[in-house]
Formats: sequence, structure tokens, C-alpha cells
Amino acid sequence: MGSTFSGLSTALSSLYAQRRGLDVTGQNIANANTEGFSRQRLGLASVGAPSSPAVFAVGEPTGSGVATTELVRMRDEFLEDRARAEHATSNFLSGKDEIFSKVEQVIGEPSDTGLQSQFAEFWSAWDSLANRPGDAAARAQLLQRGTTLADSLRSSYDAVASLWDSTREQLKAYVNEINTTATTVAELNESVIRTKQAGLPGNELEDKRDLEVLRLSELTGGRALIRADGAVDVVVNGSSLVSGSEVRLLVVGGATQLPAQATSPVGLTWADTGAAASITNGSVAATMESLTVTLPTVTSSLDGVANTLATTVNAAHTAGYDLGGTLGGPFFTDTTTTPATALTLRVLITDPLKIAAAATAPVPPATQTLDGANADTISALSKSVTGPDAKYREFVVDLGIQAQSTSRRADIQRAISESADSARTAQSGVNLDEEMTNLLQYQRAYEAAAKVISVVDSALDTLINGLRR
Repeated sequence: MGSTFSGLSTALSSLYAQRRGLDVTGQNIANANTEGFSRQRLGLASVGAPSSPAVFAVGEPTGSGVATTELVRMRDEFLEDRARAEHATSNFLSGKDEIFSKVEQVIGEPSDTGLQSQFAEFWSAWDSLANRPGDAAARAQLLQRGTTLADSLRSSYDAVASLWDSTREQLKAYVNEINTTATTVAELNESVIRTKQAGLPGNELEDKRDLEVLRLSELTGGRALIRADGAVDVVVNGSSLVSGSEVRLLVVGGATQLPAQATSPVGLTWADTGAAASITNGSVAATMESLTVTLPTVTSSLDGVANTLATTVNAAHTAGYDLGGTLGGPFFTDTTTTPATALTLRVLITDPLKIAAAATAPVPPATQTLDGANADTISALSKSVTGPDAKYREFVVDLGIQAQSTSRRADIQRAISESADSARTAQSGVNLDEEMTNLLQYQRAYEAAAKVISVVDSALDTLINGLRR
């Protein structure tokens, strides 16, 4: 015969379980807007009747109530891995897109103040001089426009160099964030392990850790590997960044200024071994590519434009004659020994009378020549398919194509990342409608269990008090 009080025990176990369910539902509702929080579900299991009889009695076949088994964290690791991967790629493309946008602002094409407009004004000044070779004002205007063009090339280079400096500072900030975040992940790993060993739920700790791991993935493209003890390892391109409670730190090295980038490229190394650290995705990879490829390519193109300008104009200018009948010297920085660059490009002629606008020397007894054929020849360089204009236009077009392509890829990737986040949120996010339904279920079950206790209590009261009478 089963115990008369078994009904009370069964109902009491239900009260405990439903109250715990109400607590869990309340926790979910309270954290509906908490970033990184994963909704939780209470695991319930029925308690069966004793499998072996007691000495003087056997158990009831109806079971012994309900027990809570575990507090389940609603998390799909496949969706989490996908979200981390998509976020890493999105940050990489967004970082590249941002750099290209800044470079386009520096170049400022097309516009009335861009280099292309100043090239046009420079060639127009040579054309005006060809028509009025003896005009002092035309000569002075030519020198002024040549100086403005050289200054603009140098300013564009300086602006890109300044962008390189700020980008390198950004890289240092990213690396500091990686080191700090990785240390936080390692500390949370240790806390999660201890919590599990103590038999306590550590869902909130795991939520905080996974949020930090997502940030590491955004920065480095690192992959998360779950260990049996509940810890998470973070691996970056095959190298361990976080292993349980151990963490490896990164260090930035290499050039601190753009001119030194060619001989001492910016790079990352592991603090413990000094070995090179390879990061191929995430914000850090985009920043590294900007420092080592994108921005040096831009300055190299500007140097190429400056050198072509100096070389072609100097070659034509030294073949002409000035107003005094003397062969002209280099108009821009002399390129016979060292190639001109955007930083070194200067107008060497300071006297307007020394501009070699003539193609032929004066015939004695004349003391001046009003021939403007050489100025016309230099003006025609604007139409050369290998001249500085063509080289500059090719650079601007290539830059525009790369910027547009990167922008489109970044937009597409953002949409993909949002889709991955939506799928992840659908699995682990809090749905208030669902929680309200669960709240009502637990409430009704709690009320029913309380009613069972009340009924059993009434029955026992009738039984006990009735026997007394």
C-alpha cells in the first residue's frame, strides 16, 4: 500500500518546479533587451515510482511527481559560428570601404579643386604663353599654376600620409582591444569551468563570454572551439589566441611613418614567441591591408604622376629657348639623377624670362625671340597617352573602380550578416509573446498543484477527524 501522503509530495514537487519555471521566465523577460543574452528553458522530468518495493510496502504505480533537470541555454552553435564568420567578413569589407572613402575624399575627383582641374589650368597656361610668348603676365601666370600643381600633388601625398598615420594608430587601438578582450574571455572561461564543477548554472557567464568571442571574431576573424569542460578556445588563422584560461598577446611592429613602410612593413607578432601573427579577416586585416597595400599604392601612384610630369615637361623645356636665346633648364625638379616624387616636385624656374617658350634660337642681331612653338609642344603633352594627365586619370579610374566594388561587396555582406543575426536571434533571443504564454502555463500549473494540496489536505482532515468521531 502506498503512503497516504504521497499525493502531498507529488503536488509539492510540482509547486517547486513551477515556481522555478516562473523564475526562469521572469529572468528571460527581464533580459529581453540585454545584448548577448540567450533565453533559457527549464528542463523538467517526471519522477517514476520506486523500482523495488520497500520492506513492508510497495510504491504507487503513478509516480512521485516532477523534478527539474537543468537550465537549458537556447543556443545553436552552428548559427553562432556562422554569425561570427559573417561578422568578420563584414567588418573586413567595411574597413576597406571606409579607407577607400577617405582616399576618395583626399583625391577629390571630380571637382573644380582637384588635380585634374589644376592639370587643365597648367596646360592652358602653356597654351596662352604659346599665343603670347612675350607677355610677362602670361609667363608669371604659368609659374604660378605650375607651383600650384606641384603644391597640390604634395598636399595630396601629405593627406594620404596623415591618413596612414591615423590608420596605424587605429591598428594599435585594435590590438589593445584584442588583448583586453582575449584576457576577458580567458577569465570568463575560468569562471565557467568553476561554475560547472560546482554544479551551478553559468548561463549568464557564458553569454558574456560569447559576446566577447564575437567581438574577437569581428576584429580577427578568429574561430571559436568549444571544449568539454565548457571553456571556449579562440583560434586565429591556425594560431591559438585563447586556450582555456590562457591567453596570448599581440604586438604591433614595423614602420611608424609611411616612407618607412617599403623597407620595414607594419606587422603583428605574438608577444610570447616573437613569431609573425597572420590575420586575414576582420577589422585588423582590413587595417593591415590599408597600411601595407592600399595607401602605399596610392602614394606610389601620386609619385608616378609627379615623376611623369617632371620628366616630360623637363624634356621638352630643355629643348627650347628662353627670351634671352638661352637653352632652357629643367622646369620642375631635375629627374636626371633621382626620380621626382610628389614630395620633391618643385618648380625650379623663378624668373619668368627663363621660361623656354621658343623652339628656335633668335637670329642676330635680335636679342629676344617671340617664338612660342615650344610652349605649344609642352601644352600638347596634355593629350599624350603616356603623359601625366593620362597616368593620373588611370589612377583615379582604378581607385574609383576598387572603391565602388568594395562598397558593393560591403553592402551585400552587411545584408548577409543581418540575415545570420536574424536566424541567431530567432533561436536564442527572447520572444515576449512566447514568454507570456510560458508564464501563464507555469502560473496555471502552480495553481493546480496548490489545489491538489488543498484537496489532499481536506481529504486527510476528513479521514483523521472522522475516525476520531
